[in-house]
Amino acid sequence: MLLRNPHLWGLLVFLALCVLLHYAELLPFFGGDVSSVFGLQRHSLERILFIVLIGYGSYAFGVWGGFTCMALALAAMLPRVFLLSPYFAAALFETLAVLVVGGGAVWWLESRRQEVGRREQALLKLDAVRRELQSYIRTIRENEKRLSVLHSVTTAINQSGSLDEVLETVVDKVREAVNADGLLIYLLEEDRGELVLKAHRGISERFACEVGRLKVGEGFNGWVVQTGEPVLVEDSSADPRLARKVVVEEGVVSQYIVPLMSREKEVGTLCATSRSARQFVREEQQLLMLVGTELGVAVEKAALGEESRRAGERFRELFEKAHDAIWVQDSEGTILTANQAAADFTGYRLDELVGMNVSGFLQSEGLELARDIRRKLLSHEEVNQPYEQKVTRKDGTQATIMLTTSLIGDEGRPPVFQHISRDVTREKTLQENLHLYARQITRAQEEERKRIARELHDDSIQALVVLSRQLDGLVAGAGDGPSKDQKLARIRGQVDAILARMRRFTQDLRPPTLDYLGLVPALRELVSQIEPQSGIRCEMRVSGEEKHFPPEDDLLIYRIVQEALSNIWRHSEATRVRVAISFNEEKTTVEVADNGKGFQMEEDMRFVQSGRIGLAGMQERADLLGGTLNILSRPGEGTKVVLQVPSERWTA
Repeated sequence: MLLRNPHLWGLLVFLALCVLLHYAELLPFFGGDVSSVFGLQRHSLERILFIVLIGYGSYAFGVWGGFTCMALALAAMLPRVFLLSPYFAAALFETLAVLVVGGGAVWWLESRRQEVGRREQALLKLDAVRRELQSYIRTIRENEKRLSVLHSVTTAINQSGSLDEVLETVVDKVREAVNADGLLIYLLEEDRGELVLKAHRGISERFACEVGRLKVGEGFNGWVVQTGEPVLVEDSSADPRLARKVVVEEGVVSQYIVPLMSREKEVGTLCATSRSARQFVREEQQLLMLVGTELGVAVEKAALGEESRRAGERFRELFEKAHDAIWVQDSEGTILTANQAAADFTGYRLDELVGMNVSGFLQSEGLELARDIRRKLLSHEEVNQPYEQKVTRKDGTQATIMLTTSLIGDEGRPPVFQHISRDVTREKTLQENLHLYARQITRAQEEERKRIARELHDDSIQALVVLSRQLDGLVAGAGDGPSKDQKLARIRGQVDAILARMRRFTQDLRPPTLDYLGLVPALRELVSQIEPQSGIRCEMRVSGEEKHFPPEDDLLIYRIVQEALSNIWRHSEATRVRVAISFNEEKTTVEVADNGKGFQMEEDMRFVQSGRIGLAGMQERADLLGGTLNILSRPGEGTKVVLQVPSERWTA
């Protein structure tokens, strides 16, 4: 096919002519430079002809033809440049100029060809569109009435937020389109198995009330929703499916009823009625079927919208009222939404928190961890959750949270991250305190054992040894003289002293009064022992009707008061102590107050870290009682320990 193309032969002839002219001085019958004949210098004419050759090739065969001719022209000109021309630089420049101009010509011709092609394609497309539009116009003109109704119905479905508004629009439009005397729309209540009349036109209120509810399978509409098939009733009075005489009394003769379908499931019926016998034509039946399908979609959409609305309200309620702090942020860390718990936890107002960047309360290590978690979630790597984060509240205090992060949002949209966090600062502090407290308690127990063992060894046991020696001497002595009676009296005094010290040890370990007489007498005994031992004036007051606690609670309250008095004795330099117990209907309050030097209170839950194991033990016992312990103290103002125990701890 290519050899039959006349342009190919024309190009070959033109190429041969250009070559002959370019090397004319080498031919015997020319004998000179052709360009000089036209007043040009150094073969300029032949090089111009090569440009024409390249343009002709591009015009005849496109880009490949142009570049092929360019290559042939280059091959024809280079021998003269390197072998024959006495002006090498000028010849080389003109040769390159031929290539540049020729290449530009190829590009221009190709762009023109493409532009022409695009225009031709556009004209062809326009012509096809024109023919298609003409076909559409004919179809629209043929079905203008039906499409107008369908458009109105579809618009109402898409734009209206209420199903009732859609139904009202449909009954008006469809009744007019099919020229019906009346139009009724029923929706199915599956849980009750009934059709409920939701919208109607062209019927009396009495008729609407009488047929307002139909059982599935009852009457014409019940039959349609049961079978899922449309039905044409030519004469209602003569049809055996007639269920209620009010239809005949209303004057309804012919009916055409279609089911409202949603996912191959009947959700209601659309009924067109006529007061005279008539045949609903095919176009009218098709229109009613299409409207029935659209209404089925509208019913489903309304149900899904209602369900989505309720789910959204439930989610919003859960989100807003959740005890855990929840916030959603974008990939840059800007908070998009948050719940009140997040605002309360961070100390910011909710309107301040939304729009804030998480870098405002995350520490540098936390930001690095957050970036790593974000990277893993975006690359679908496994993330160990929940994980721990350190945050800084608005007031500058530090807190520890356990955080769970999830990637949410649709694909194709910028990623957003949901965080659910729980404040575990207190739990972490309690856990740290527990370990330290256990170690300190173990050490304290060992120290107490050493002290008791030392006191028993250095005091009671030594006294008993001395007493034993005295008894041995007494037994070895003779006679019953006065000296022997004196020795026995002295021994008896020593025995009484030993017994007193043993009772003190017993009192420290477990006060018998607490077991036999109860809490208040045991506390009175404890208070009465303070002044002779420490020299501190101590008084005790009891108000209200005395309540009783379980034995284990009695011991816990006793130990708290005992520890408070012990601290006053050892550390406060006080001269006066007051113990007050108050019983009322809601709680029992125990106060131990002194006029000592006081001390600077540490931050809550810092007793263990500061080495105040006694105070930590009192707090721990108060927690076991389910009560509260407040320690109020300032340097130079004394100290007050207030224990409150709820009434739920009382026994009958």
